[in-house]
Amino acid sequence: MRLTIRAVGRLRAGPERALIDDYLARAGRAGRRLGLGPFDEAEVEDRKGGGPAAEAALLTRKLPPDAVCVALDERGHALSSPELAERITGWRDAGRPEVVFLIGGADGLDPALRDRADLSLSFGRMVWPHALARVMLAEQLYRVTQILAGTPYHRA
Repeated sequence: MRLTIRAVGRLRAGPERALIDDYLARAGRAGRRLGLGPFDEAEVEDRKGGGPAAEAALLTRKLPPDAVCVALDERGHALSSPELAERITGWRDAGRPEVVFLIGGADGLDPALRDRADLSLSFGRMVWPHALARVMLAEQLYRVTQILAGTPYHRA
């Protein structure tokens, strides 16, 4: 099952980009034997400034109809890492081909897109910069592979 982070905006080279690339590469290596992967990231950019509605159209443009949509939103559910691993395992075992994690622009995700998502996920009530939200999500995806593989990486 493919796992993709789709985010509004371009992230330049730097420490955040290096962390995202590292965590997604690690997740890809660990996830193969678990039926998870590849782990990808896709960036979209609303060059015309159409706001959340235009960004939503870009985020969902190439979305497979049977993909699981997870919207990152401060109003979403705050799951533990093992709970996220359970959800991903359930989707994989149900035969879902892909999980797409959606990160909106500066004004967040369009309400219609949030409502359409299979899960709205929050990293807490605080608002995080988009680059850090991507890093945290990439790390959590790696952590999911480690939880499912039974490694000591996740110490809870």
